Amino acid sequence: MVLLAAVALCGCSSTRHVPDGQMLLDKVSIEIEDNKDVRTEELVNFLRQTPNHKVLGFARLQLATYSLSGRDSTRWYNRWLRSLGQPPVIFDADLTESSRRQLRQALVNRGYMDAVVTADTMLFPARKRANVSYRIHTGEPHVIKSVRLNIPDTAIRAIIEADTTLIDIAGGDLFDRNRLDNLRTAITGRLHDEGYYDFSREYITFTADTVRGSKDIDLTLNLRAGQQRDTVAPARMYYIRSVTFVTEDATRAEHPDTVRYRNISVVYGPDRYIRPSSLYDMCFIEPGRHYSARDVDRTYSSLSRLSILRFINVEMRPAGRVGDAELLDAVINISRNKKQSVSVEVEGTNSEGDLGFGVGATYQNRNLTHRSELLTVKFRTAYESLSGNLDGFINKRFSEYAAETGITFPKFVLPFASRSFKKRMQATTEFAVSFNYQERPEYTRVIWSAAWRWKWNNRLRDFARRHTFDLLDINYVRLPRSTIDFIDQIAPSNPLLRYSYEDHFIMRLGYTYYQTNRRIPTAEVNAFAMQPSITTLRLSAETAGNLLYGMSSIFQHRGPDDAYKVFGIQYAQYVKGEADYTYTLNLNSRNAFAFRGGIGIAYPYGNSSMVPFEKRFYAGGANGVRGWGVRTLGPGCYDSQNLVTDFINQCGDISFIASAEYRAKLFWVFEGALFVDVGNIWTIRSYPNQPGGVFRFNKFYKQLAASYGLGLRMDFTYFLLRFDLGFKAHNPAMNQEPWPLIHPRWGRDTTFHFSVGYPF
Repeated sequence: MVLLAAVALCGCSSTRHVPDGQMLLDKVSIEIEDNKDVRTEELVNFLRQTPNHKVLGFARLQLATYSLSGRDSTRWYNRWLRSLGQPPVIFDADLTESSRRQLRQALVNRGYMDAVVTADTMLFPARKRANVSYRIHTGEPHVIKSVRLNIPDTAIRAIIEADTTLIDIAGGDLFDRNRLDNLRTAITGRLHDEGYYDFSREYITFTADTVRGSKDIDLTLNLRAGQQRDTVAPARMYYIRSVTFVTEDATRAEHPDTVRYRNISVVYGPDRYIRPSSLYDMCFIEPGRHYSARDVDRTYSSLSRLSILRFINVEMRPAGRVGDAELLDAVINISRNKKQSVSVEVEGTNSEGDLGFGVGATYQNRNLTHRSELLTVKFRTAYESLSGNLDGFINKRFSEYAAETGITFPKFVLPFASRSFKKRMQATTEFAVSFNYQERPEYTRVIWSAAWRWKWNNRLRDFARRHTFDLLDINYVRLPRSTIDFIDQIAPSNPLLRYSYEDHFIMRLGYTYYQTNRRIPTAEVNAFAMQPSITTLRLSAETAGNLLYGMSSIFQHRGPDDAYKVFGIQYAQYVKGEADYTYTLNLNSRNAFAFRGGIGIAYPYGNSSMVPFEKRFYAGGANGVRGWGVRTLGPGCYDSQNLVTDFINQCGDISFIASAEYRAKLFWVFEGALFVDVGNIWTIRSYPNQPGGVFRFNKFYKQLAASYGLGLRMDFTYFLLRFDLGFKAHNPAMNQEPWPLIHPRWGRDTTFHFSVGYPF
């Protein structure tokens, strides 16, 4: 109701809380009259005062919500409405002049030294409104003609010249002071990695020489480390003398105990809760080597993988001088986390009068053998009573019993691998096994699984990368009991459905790569600063059955069904690959465009004629083509007639999805969205139960489903609730309306989705 009322008041109540004698800042525009290379979007951030935010360019929802409040601020509902909304932006002539100066300075910093910025103000006292227009004449920019390095210190000069990507300015570039400032930061960081611990960016200056009447600049980079008045001292290299870990309780202990391990020392209190070897494996700061900021960062990153540690702080202490080299003692202060924790979850269900419950418990030990191994044990049970006639069924209930245990080592675990190799990998190793026992009226099913995987992260320049390698992943599903002719009754001729309820065995190997340029907040990067664009890339590949097939070919004979088996079960053999790319363009702090493209393919071979059901692709749903529900689209032009039973047929071996979404912050925690989705799935082979599903190069583009819709999101910072309403635009299914966009029907062509998080 508040939202609807705010929309209604957008045009008539915006000045309700504007004091007499003052005016609402109604419109602000920036006009660049002589330069198409400078975009107004780049200059908006330099304005000191902007109007109240408009949703979709016309509706001031936040201001309208604020305007719904009364003048009595002691009443709770007035305070509540004001907290949801945004007060009117009052025109301020001083801020207008400040914005004019900021705009000019921004242009000067980009090389437009002769820029002229004027501010035209239009006041409408009777309407309590004011408009401001900034007119910009950039003039001709100053351009760098040549770049010269003035670096007396030959050692530093050699480091800078050896990195060909470091100096990223050249002749022909604009004289952009922002780029020069970034260059100072980059050079400083590079020298910090090479041992120059006390090097300051203030040691780097630039000299710009121009000829009268010319816009060309001869640029000189001056680097004088340790400058004191008129003399220049050589830059000092710093070396690590010692590395010492100090536990939190050691600082309070009366008689702390120091343990030496290899080239590090560990100072303990009464509790030696972590082994020195574990700390050594995570430390990249080494005595005898020169100081490196990169080694400090890697040490922070590695120690953070030790779940028993709660706080880490690396401190560098001056330790004198040997010759021309300065010495540092690295002191790493650590404090411990809770060793053990237990959590319990309880849930209740009511399915058309049939009552049920579920109970789950999780136990964690973060320091199993004083090496910060993380042991996780989970148990879960669920039960639901059934009413009605259950004659002929083997079970009178729904019940489930599940157990899972896993251990995570904060290092790379691989037999015969060298210690230096394990340290360089900075990987965690996971071992896990699980058991799931299910009872349903029609059958009893048992699922066993086991996994051995490695995970590691790294960062290169602006991109963070995450890798997951599944060395071994085994899934074994068995139905020890079922009703008489259960499978023949539900799937007399459907191989997909039969496979879902038959015993099967999968032994796979896989790799997943994830990359993003999303900034990680640090002391230098504001957590709330807007990032112009964010990209993510996810690639994955897996294969199954190859090792088993090779062994079977040597030691076994094919069965009557022309397949090899293990434990009497035909195992799966296939290869599968996926790629997913997203790009988010932040127009400003309140508006963004997001795009996504994804493709996948799975191919059965050798011992399988079909990819396992759980490894196939599906379309539709909250993260797919949102005009369809999950598993209700495709494959190809397949005509689904029964949403209850046909979901088993609506899977495929090839997947394609493309989406575009406009996102806008409304007011309070609410965000709005408009989206378009295109995609579908297909089968590689022609299956009798999926007519029209096979992929054909000359037909697939005609079988792309399309949908559009709108969404409402609630962003609570730590999590986001999403409500999307999708409408079918093009439906490729045979015997169905092909263009619901032209002939819409609400009940047939709309789908509502509720989920957590953005769709991509």
